[in-house]
Amino acid sequence: MNQVNIQSVEQLLEELNRLPNCYIFRGHANAAWRLESSLERVVGQKWSKEFAKQIEEYSLSAFKSKFHLYDHENIRPESKLAWLSIMQHYGVPTRLLDFTESPYVALYFALELYNPQLPTDFAVFAIDYTIAMQKSIDYIAAKDADFKETRDSVYDKQDEVFEKTVDRFAYDILWIAEPKQLNVRLDRQAGSFLLSGNSGTKIEDILASQPYTDICFTKYCIPGNLYEGVFALLRKMNITSKSLYGNLDGLARSIHMLMKVYSI
Repeated sequence: MNQVNIQSVEQLLEELNRLPNCYIFRGHANAAWRLESSLERVVGQKWSKEFAKQIEEYSLSAFKSKFHLYDHENIRPESKLAWLSIMQHYGVPTRLLDFTESPYVALYFALELYNPQLPTDFAVFAIDYTIAMQKSIDYIAAKDADFKETRDSVYDKQDEVFEKTVDRFAYDILWIAEPKQLNVRLDRQAGSFLLSGNSGTKIEDILASQPYTDICFTKYCIPGNLYEGVFALLRKMNITSKSLYGNLDGLARSIHMLMKVYSI
């Protein structure tokens, strides 16, 4: 992983705008936080391949069995990827890690959880998803001579390839996808998911493995004294909780953000 230490808002803009449109981004309120899924955080020190898989299978089964009792939109997920996505949406720990196609949306999410009273660095991660996905497809093809998918064909049937190939054989690969059934919030946020093809393998362990050692993967560390300047920039772009959530929750989050800024 390459690390870039940002010194000014102008440098941050220059660095992010330099990247081509083949990257996905994730913001962290604390630059020291690792890239780990909510499943990894929940299992914590008890992590093992077997236990992580058991936890995912149990939570998926429990959520699916009770979903109809609480669903008021009459939308039933049609694939495992869609199930994991809606579980992530409602806060169930999953192996999914939220990313976005917009570096500025990622920046906003970093600020949303940032505590300006504790001036730590915050960060944005950027991964070239075209290279990462090609590495993953090449990995599967090397293991399975019958696998003939390409990046283009995978895009058209992400749910199917994930369920019938990636997840079924628990490949230790990165997988970047968005389910066919998108929720409104994911669409507003230009969201996608990065996940481990094997629920028992941590994302950072896969990133450090041989197939991915030379992918374009950068961490932009941003000092806390740029918090107000970054917030002002995003507000001018109309990137706020109101625009990203589009409901009362977003309005409340937006007011909360303003209170944090005004309290500095």
